[in-house]
Amino acid sequence: MAGPSVSSPVSRLAVGDFEVSRIQAGTYWWDGGAIFGVVPKTLWSRKMEADSLNRVPLAFNCYLIRTDGHTILVETGGGDKMDARARERMKLPEESEPLPAMVARQGFDPESIDIVINSHLHWDHCGGNTILTEGGARPAFPRARYFAARGEWNHAHERLARDSVSYIDSNYDPLVEAGRMTLLEGDCEVVPGVRMCRAPGHNRDMMAIVAASGGGTFCFLSDLAPTAAHVQPTWVASFDLYPLETIENKVRWLGAAVEGNWVCGFAHEVEVGFARIVAEERGLGVRDWGSGEGGSLALASF
Repeated sequence: MAGPSVSSPVSRLAVGDFEVSRIQAGTYWWDGGAIFGVVPKTLWSRKMEADSLNRVPLAFNCYLIRTDGHTILVETGGGDKMDARARERMKLPEESEPLPAMVARQGFDPESIDIVINSHLHWDHCGGNTILTEGGARPAFPRARYFAARGEWNHAHERLARDSVSYIDSNYDPLVEAGRMTLLEGDCEVVPGVRMCRAPGHNRDMMAIVAASGGGTFCFLSDLAPTAAHVQPTWVASFDLYPLETIENKVRWLGAAVEGNWVCGFAHEVEVGFARIVAEERGLGVRDWGSGEGGSLALASF
C-alpha cells in the first residue's frame, strides 16, 4: 500500500486574536489493533484502511499558537532517536529531518518559538524537543521554555514494564537538568489564554491544551482522541493505561467541545487538521473546518 495521503502538511486559522497552525512533522504506520483496542476491525476499517501488515497511517501533529506576545509550539513529533529496526517497522525514513527545519520549510521562523508544550512525554509527542549531537542531546529550540507535567516525568522514570518503551530520557532530561523545562504540578495557564489541563486516561498525567481568545476556543486533544475516528467515547486505544477514565474524560471534553463549538486538533490524524465535534444520531461525529497551506478561517461565530 502506498503511503498515507496528506491533504496539506500545514493548515491554519484564526481563533479570536490568536493564529493556530498545524505543522505535520511526518507520518508513520502502527498496528491498527493497537490503535483501536477492543473495537473490531470490521468497524474501524471503515474509518481507516490498513496495509498488508495491519498497520494504519498516523501523523506527528504539532500545533503552533501565535499570540500577541508569544509563539507556542504544542508537541514536537517523533524526533531523531528511533533505531533502524523501529524505523522499518513504522515506515519512517532512514533519517529524520530536524523539526526546526520542518518549521522553517513550512513558513515559520523556528527562532521565534519561545514556548514548547508537551501534552505528555511519550516519544511520539516530545521526540523533537532535542536534537542528538556528538556531545549529547541539545534543545531543538534554544530560545524556548519547555513545559510538561511533573507527574508524567516522574512516571517516565519508574521504568514500568507496561509502558517504559514509550519514554526516551534524552527527549526531556537534558532540558530538566539545564533548567529549560518547567515541570507542572497540575493545571496551568502558560500564557494568558493558553492553558494546560489534565485529561488522564491515556496515562495518569496527560494534558489537553486549550487556547481561548475573542470568544473562540481551540483544544488540542492529544491522545484523548488521537484521530478523528476516536471521537466515539468507547473507541479507546490499547495503549491507554486507564481506559475507563479515558471514556469518562472523552465524554466530558468532547461534550464541552460540542456545546462550545470548539475547534479541535488531533495528535495523530493524517487528514483533518482542524475539526468541529458534532452530536449525531449514533454518537459523535467530526466536521473538517477546512484546511490548506496558507489558508485562513476566522472563527467569529462561536
